[in-house]
Amino acid sequence: MNTEVLIVGAGLMGSSIALQLAMRGCRCIVIDKASPGRHASGANAGGLRQLNRDPAEIPLTVEAANMWRNIESLVDSDCDARFPGQLRIAENQSDMDKLEQRAAMVRGLGYQHEEMIGKKELYQLVSALAPHCVGALMCREDGYGRPYHALTAFRRKAESLGVIFYSDTEVYRLEQEGEGWQVRTSKGTFNSDILVNCAGAWAGKLAGLLHDSVPLTPKALMLMVTERLPHFVDPVMGAASRKLSFKQMQNGSLIIGGALVAKLDFAKEKTDIDWLQLSESAKTVIHFFPQLEGVRIVRAWAGIEGFMPDNIPVIGASQSMKNAYHAFGFSAHGFQLSPVIGRIMAQLILDGRSELPIESFSLSRFD
Repeated sequence: MNTEVLIVGAGLMGSSIALQLAMRGCRCIVIDKASPGRHASGANAGGLRQLNRDPAEIPLTVEAANMWRNIESLVDSDCDARFPGQLRIAENQSDMDKLEQRAAMVRGLGYQHEEMIGKKELYQLVSALAPHCVGALMCREDGYGRPYHALTAFRRKAESLGVIFYSDTEVYRLEQEGEGWQVRTSKGTFNSDILVNCAGAWAGKLAGLLHDSVPLTPKALMLMVTERLPHFVDPVMGAASRKLSFKQMQNGSLIIGGALVAKLDFAKEKTDIDWLQLSESAKTVIHFFPQLEGVRIVRAWAGIEGFMPDNIPVIGASQSMKNAYHAFGFSAHGFQLSPVIGRIMAQLILDGRSELPIESFSLSRFD
């Protein structure tokens, strides 16, 4: 099977890259060792977050936010995207000082999307919040989407433009033939001019086949969902000095996270929920919303993701091989970036450069 670009990894990043390439007339095939969305792309919390990003990510996340506002024009679906804002709550003056420093840093970079709010406005926004909080850092444009709906929309739009997807297709060997690639897989051999590594938690293995050394660590982050509740909160909730991340969905359920790590047997692709950690997360939620004590948890899960030591992704060309590119290591906050990553990678592959600054995401930072 021959194509111009072969993308390894059929999650949201791979689908977004394929879509942007196809929009510019490029022939693409996307392969995945499992089914699309089996891991991080289908098991994340769907955060559309600009708030508290690494400074290197800010230009990307701001552009991605613009794309999410108009996502239906890109993929013919709104991906259930909602924009009620996001808060990082301060419980004391020390928290406020820390958040003020963050807001000042963002303003110093020329951006205005993160702003401080005081106690009065905080309780106007979230009247159900425990009374001890003193303010928050807020991004009014943040929100959330539905990961599976987004993944399906990106894939279907890409397919409508001629992209072909193969699931259950594991890469066994890479060989460079002239300027192109021969990729041997469990479903035969693919020949391509360009190879793109979007393999998520498995991207380190593929990078190794390209002779690129990558300090990628697989982890499995846990989420839990509650029974349906009467509406009581709009913004996505976080905290300045506690592990807290939760949102109330339109059906009333709460999705609760907080960067809690499950037990992972990566070789077997098996995760075990750590209920003790989840109970601590539930206690944190109750600390901020005491009325939630006794609410039932109906489901919990974990998705396997690849993490970089500095928690920002690898985006760019292989350091060792021509016509090979990487986009991985999004460290559990890639969902919001996915539309702009597709555009960036298409520009790199077809134009040789990105309109947005991506130097900070090069593998060379680990030399």
